[in-house]
Amino acid sequence: MGLLIALPWAQGGDAPACIEVTVGGYKTPDYNCLSRQMGNNPHAEAAAQHTQEGLNVPINKRAPNNIGLATPAATGVRMGSTFGTSVKPQRPPAPVVNSPLPK
Repeated sequence: MGLLIALPWAQGGDAPACIEVTVGGYKTPDYNCLSRQMGNNPHAEAAAQHTQEGLNVPINKRAPNNIGLATPAATGVRMGSTFGTSVKPQRPPAPVVNSPLPK
């Protein structure tokens, strides 16, 4: 009888459904079953290879800000209104601190 129950799964049919058990109001899923279902992805190897290829972009094809180079836009933000006219960046005036404590 047990052999007849396991026969459809042995023929490559759908995997058995994962069973959730509720004990005292808490649901406990079968993590082994869920792991088996997630591990049987036929496209997983191709997806991993595609991801690896995306991470190995040649350095001459990368954006300047990805490899730590300054871009004109970033330098303009850093320098403020003095960009192109001075070597010192624009800074707001130093705040005046009035202490409430007597000297």
